[in-house]
Amino acid sequence: MKSLQSFHSQSFLRIQVRASYPRLQRLQKSPATRLKPQRRNTSTMAAATAMQKSNRLRTAFVENKGPSYGIWQMFPGANVSRALARANPDWIAVDCEHGNIDDAAMHELVPAIAACGVSPIVRIPDFQDYMIKRALDCGAHGIVVPLIRTVDEVKQVVAAAKFPPQGRRGFGSAIAMQNFSPVPSFTEYLQQANDAILTMVQIETKEALAAVDEIAPLVDVLFIGPFDLGNNIGYPIINGDVKPELKDAIAKILKAAKNAGIKCGMYASSGEEAAKYGAMGFDMINVGTDITTIEFVMKQAMATAQGGVGPEKGKGYGS
Repeated sequence: MKSLQSFHSQSFLRIQVRASYPRLQRLQKSPATRLKPQRRNTSTMAAATAMQKSNRLRTAFVENKGPSYGIWQMFPGANVSRALARANPDWIAVDCEHGNIDDAAMHELVPAIAACGVSPIVRIPDFQDYMIKRALDCGAHGIVVPLIRTVDEVKQVVAAAKFPPQGRRGFGSAIAMQNFSPVPSFTEYLQQANDAILTMVQIETKEALAAVDEIAPLVDVLFIGPFDLGNNIGYPIINGDVKPELKDAIAKILKAAKNAGIKCGMYASSGEEAAKYGAMGFDMINVGTDITTIEFVMKQAMATAQGGVGPEKGKGYGS
């Protein structure tokens, strides 16, 4: 009898979910709408609010009290994540593109970061559906998709990141909801994930730069990859020198985000550089990476111990 009741309860929940889709579709007309708290006359209102608030980066965007600062993680290891989280960032980017982080490592880092009250954001290696699914199914609070080029590619990214009817993301992970607090039920996660999770694309190709005004309204965040952007438009960053043409491209992307009412992120390599971009109006900036920080601190400590002069503190790209 107990299992029969459970079956009927689950069937009823599935009916509720299907019935709720039209309303959810109306509530999700644009990324700007998704970042605003929604009033829902449903039994899952409290859970929805809790799930959205559990995404610390999203909450920082909604509160709009200034730039949200984070840290870039390239090394595997949950203890590395915990150490970085003790610096109290809003978010930690798990770099599966250029970092030494595979699928198994990602599944260790994301829950470790979330357990520290920090938003785990996964940069996937490429804009492929299964990579987006794996990142979100392990509980990421957002994804960053690199090297996109066209509006159609961005539409494909968004579709892969959203449950129907807004997209085509498959549903079935029992892991994803564990990284939100309080933990939502299966049904609550299904109903609220489209609102709670952030979809971000990197503008770092000349094609994406040309189409940035069309791309911006489709996503939650435009994130600038300055090195690849400089390379792809013919003005690479050499020895920390950012050419005027690259600065103009960066300004164009920031303007497109502001005009679309969404957020704009920027990759930085130091706290000083992050503060500079924060003053320029960027909303999401990392203050450094684990690998470069460890290298700098250890070189400095070794030089001090040996009575020498340590490396000069870098203030920007390549310095």
